[in-house]
Amino acid sequence: MIDEASTGRPLRPNLAAVAALAGVSPSTASLAFSGSGPVSAAARARVLAAAERLDYAGPDPRARSLRRGRSGIVGVVIEDRLRDAFRDPMNIAMLDGLADETGSLGTGLLLLTENGSGAENIAGAPVDAAVLIGCSTRLDASVAAFRQRGIPLVAIEAPHLEGVLAIDLDNREASRAIAAHLAGLGHRRVAMVTLPLDPDHTSGVLTEKSERESTGFTASERIRGVREVFPAAGGWVAAGSQIEEGTAAGLALLSGERRPTAIIAQSDLLAVGVIRAAERLGLRVPEDLSIVGFDGLRLDGIAPHDLATMVQPAVEKGRAAGRGIIGLLAGETPEPVIFTSTFHPGNTTARPATPAEETTEG
Repeated sequence: MIDEASTGRPLRPNLAAVAALAGVSPSTASLAFSGSGPVSAAARARVLAAAERLDYAGPDPRARSLRRGRSGIVGVVIEDRLRDAFRDPMNIAMLDGLADETGSLGTGLLLLTENGSGAENIAGAPVDAAVLIGCSTRLDASVAAFRQRGIPLVAIEAPHLEGVLAIDLDNREASRAIAAHLAGLGHRRVAMVTLPLDPDHTSGVLTEKSERESTGFTASERIRGVREVFPAAGGWVAAGSQIEEGTAAGLALLSGERRPTAIIAQSDLLAVGVIRAAERLGLRVPEDLSIVGFDGLRLDGIAPHDLATMVQPAVEKGRAAGRGIIGLLAGETPEPVIFTSTFHPGNTTARPATPAEETTEG
């Protein structure tokens, strides 16, 4: 038997020791800690006093989880590295909404990423349910492992997955509306700045190959919406939804002789970067260049610009996912949800300066 004398370390106090010191049974001590059951106030006070004397924090929550058959954890699967994921305000807003709803269950959120050996960690994570945020079909194997374990799944803006509750956004329709707005103003040379299309977040010119092989579901849907209005629109793939990425994209797209007269950015942060690139090149927004974003962020420091953008309900998407998790854990069959974006016209779009020259796309 290992004791304090043999190790030089004090033994970790346990419930049995607390019960013995308080003069009650271990089951009574357990009920005193849980706050439930027929335990007198005097007995509860003795148990808590004994626990304080022994520096005992309470029963191991892992043991309670085993008895309940649940971990009390909802997994949140994000394909990006966490440092990149948390640079995107939309991810934070969705997590806020998710936490608001699932908090009523007394659960915690466990963030999981799919990179390197992450797929194995995802498949074996001790979770009661999981939410996939913007994940691609590369997660099919992990999703299958979750389903094999009987773990309920909810996907926010992800490809259709059998047996997974979908929380979607009208990305394609909203992007088509943005493009139609610019076409109505008379623009023909329109370019896109897209979110990442591959797992490595490769940046560069948008090509047929990168578009065809894209694993970025949201980015691809938004591209398809624009192409319904401007089939030959060119563009630049950003490495992430960051202002500096938008600036790099803007400089690349606007430095040529036949620059676009309008740019559709797939996030507001990318759009702000494009505005900065235009200003660096001496171009006026919107007189020389129209710019539209996507998200509806509250942006500081871009006055006098009021960004034209599609406003999406990011927090509500998270809340809907949380409600879906609650329903699935209760054995219900929640219905899929599709959210609609709203166009905010702002003041960053206008008719092209030289409409007579606007005869081709690209």
